[in-house]
Amino acid sequence: MKIIPLSEGRFTIDSSKEFVPFDTNSDDLKNLSPGSLLVEIQPFVVIVENDIIVLDTGLGYSGKDGTLQIHHNLIKNGIDPANVTKVLVTHLHKDHAGALLKEGTPVFQNATYYINLKEWEYAMEKGLPSYHISNFDKFSTLSNVVWIENGGIISKNISCLISGGHSPFHTVYWINDINETLFFGGDVTPQLQQMKTRYKTKYDANPALSMELRNKWWKEGTEKKWKFLFYHDIKHPVVLA
Repeated sequence: MKIIPLSEGRFTIDSSKEFVPFDTNSDDLKNLSPGSLLVEIQPFVVIVENDIIVLDTGLGYSGKDGTLQIHHNLIKNGIDPANVTKVLVTHLHKDHAGALLKEGTPVFQNATYYINLKEWEYAMEKGLPSYHISNFDKFSTLSNVVWIENGGIISKNISCLISGGHSPFHTVYWINDINETLFFGGDVTPQLQQMKTRYKTKYDANPALSMELRNKWWKEGTEKKWKFLFYHDIKHPVVLA
């Protein structure tokens, strides 16, 4: 199994739900508004036998030449975006779903997308500021989407669970390859420090549930030697528990 973080950079976010780029060389954390968080935006690509898997898709920003940042990051790591086979989506908040569709067309045209149906229905109803509907609305008309309605087995290597916690229908994933197990908990498990400390976060739909799930998975992952992927961790994108 090969795991590659696809960092899009560091950002601050506060109650406005706007992601503001943060330059560690010139910006000062002391100048942030009260309640602001400093986060990494970090999709992943995982390569296993017969699959190239993208885990969430970032903000969907493009460079000056019009190339999507996630495409640029893949190409930089020797991966043709056309060869991506699966896109696993934890939830549809704009910082995780920004590069699902571009002008209504799948960003990864040869991939199968896995999306929780109830999360999609909820996001379509909820909209801004957390959800940008244009990022995912056309999936109801596309053939390359598999709607997750219950947790369970996706393929030989992949299983999922509808966890809730961060968003009402948030989904988490396990990827297995030979003797390795990888766990991607999206925004229920966004950073390493949250796995080691029991506290409730203000930005979760169900803070108590998220806290308990983090505690449960960290204990199980430590016992079973899982690799954890942390989407918003600045220093620790991949951690062997």
